[in-house]
Amino acid sequence: MKRPDPPQRRSQGERTDATRAALVGAARALFEARGFAGTGTPEIVAAANVTRGALYHHFADKTGLFHAVARQVAQEVADEITQRSRRHKKPVDALLAGAQAYFAAMAAAGRARLLLLEAPAVLSAEQVMGLSDLAGFQALQEGLQAALGEGQPVAAPLRELSVLLSAAFDRAALAIARGEPAAPYEQAIRLLLSRLVPA
Repeated sequence: MKRPDPPQRRSQGERTDATRAALVGAARALFEARGFAGTGTPEIVAAANVTRGALYHHFADKTGLFHAVARQVAQEVADEITQRSRRHKKPVDALLAGAQAYFAAMAAAGRARLLLLEAPAVLSAEQVMGLSDLAGFQALQEGLQAALGEGQPVAAPLRELSVLLSAAFDRAALAIARGEPAAPYEQAIRLLLSRLVPA
């Protein structure tokens, strides 16, 4: 009778990645439920089933771990925006689809809290801006450039316009995350963008 193959041993790199992923996953669940201040590192290492030393091997402190969690969340939002907006060839349609995707992505449990409430209270202004760029600001600016320019230079102050629109998106995302219906906000953004960008 053939003996079963011995279990494959994971490499050091695989173990390192698994430990980091466990820490980020455990911390994310706790930060979403209790916030940054309400979550202690002993709870995180217990939930991740790793040692305290493992946490500090991967992250300088709880803030560093929070930043890793927030970057993961921001990347998920960005991926959902890209997936929805790239289906459209017309820049204005892609911009509208991206707006709708942002609201839908931020409505997922915990995302608005982590990115729009907790992150500004925990991270540096530079880190928060990096998260904003990742989670949609950069895509919004590029979408406006494409929709307003249509191959021509844009006369409008593009960055400043993007900053103002991004603030409106974030405020709406917080309202939706609190339980307000998304449809009126989607309609309002559609109206705003239709006045700004000719169809």
